[in-house]
Amino acid sequence: MNIVIRTDASVNVGAGHVMRSLTLSDELRRFDAKVFYICREELGNSIALIEEKGYKVYRLPYNDLRFGTEIEKVKTALIDISNVDLLIVDHYESDAQWERQMRVYVKRLMVIDDLADRYHDCDILLNQNFYEGFQTRYDGMVPEHCQKLLGPQYALLRREFIESRKKLRKRNGDIKRLLVFFGSSDPTNETAKALSALKLFNNRFSVDVVVGDNNPRREMIKDMCSVMPGAEYYCPADNMAELMVNADLSIGSGGSTTWERCCLGLPALVAVLSDNQYELTLAVEKYGALINLGWGHSLVPEDYSDAINNITARHLSVMSAKGLSLVDGEGCPRVAQKILSFIG
Repeated sequence: MNIVIRTDASVNVGAGHVMRSLTLSDELRRFDAKVFYICREELGNSIALIEEKGYKVYRLPYNDLRFGTEIEKVKTALIDISNVDLLIVDHYESDAQWERQMRVYVKRLMVIDDLADRYHDCDILLNQNFYEGFQTRYDGMVPEHCQKLLGPQYALLRREFIESRKKLRKRNGDIKRLLVFFGSSDPTNETAKALSALKLFNNRFSVDVVVGDNNPRREMIKDMCSVMPGAEYYCPADNMAELMVNADLSIGSGGSTTWERCCLGLPALVAVLSDNQYELTLAVEKYGALINLGWGHSLVPEDYSDAINNITARHLSVMSAKGLSLVDGEGCPRVAQKILSFIG
């Protein structure tokens, strides 16, 4: 079967869309699906990474900020691939109007979304997030026949998280090792704020610091880590599940990393870095699986140090248990099986 994924990564939007799409395509490839990508050559794109993983990428020149202007080039790519069983779109700029124009060139269409702020013309819709009333969020916003996969039971996590969950150690409430990770770009430089906060503890903690390739301050962060005893620097990290298992507390951003932390029962102090993280972070905080520090641009190092000082062993234990109950790590195999059953 031929499956095409239309998604992008950039300095502005980060790499989350591409990373979860790669997780899904790796799972589909286990069932002999042929997966192709269509991506824009934006600054900070992940095309090289996609190709390194063995997928053919149809490149769209990034010469216009408007998503719809490339539609003829997308159609050309779909015609070239031919017999497309499923087009998967993971992009905040796609909507029913764009998707409707793709129908002639593909047999089925799937949308991966986080926002529920526009209509979609699709056969499958996936939103892995956890919100107040998430089960009814898309009522009236997709066709009646659309199969809706909603909630963290469908979180697209790599297989390393499934395996790591099987060998979790029991956390005793002590904080000895921390993980600092604010996504691929960290626009408000929360990593530096968190490291400045940790310096106030006089080397009490070991810390793993992960930054993405799209972080414009990665060399500065590397220099900060080099003079901090017990700090390990990763850019990027290819063993994130291992780092999460070893950590007692995470300091990071909202978004898809939330589900990775929950899956491994890792308590977290979370800063909101973008609009699409806000509602999700509030909901997971209310559930009890993280501590929400608010908008990153408003935080200073002392906010991070105060949060660490105020956290209790009981709170850490509750967050860990709540996270484990919210995400079991089997979401990607579930989604792949739904897709395979749907397209036969």
